[in-house]
Amino acid sequence: MPTSVTTGAVMQCAFGLAPSTLNVLPTARVMVEGKPAADITATIPMVNIPPFGMCSSLANPTVAAATAAALGVLTPMPCVPAPGGTWVPPAPTTLVAGKPALASGAVLTCAWGGVISLTFPGAVRTNVS
Repeated sequence: MPTSVTTGAVMQCAFGLAPSTLNVLPTARVMVEGKPAADITATIPMVNIPPFGMCSSLANPTVAAATAAALGVLTPMPCVPAPGGTWVPPAPTTLVAGKPALASGAVLTCAWGGVISLTFPGAVRTNVS
């Protein structure tokens, strides 16, 4: 059964070199295990989704330019997340302030070709359905 996702959840991008921590603003006023609960719209770059260290995706224009300048040698550049859409799949019946809850196992695509996944949901005892 999926687990609730809260602020402090650990994420990893397929093209990022370091994990990152999900930041959920307490605007919905829904708490799970004492931390703000996330919904599927927690996708704002630099607010909800901090950088993943360095990016190694050639679809990222800065990586492509640096790689071209290095005569084709892959040259990672600082990550600036560019999520597209919302986290999928949502929790089928659990809502956070009227929006589907974010559940463990959900993924988010990045415009640079990466897939952001949750490696730790933040909550350990609370399941969603």
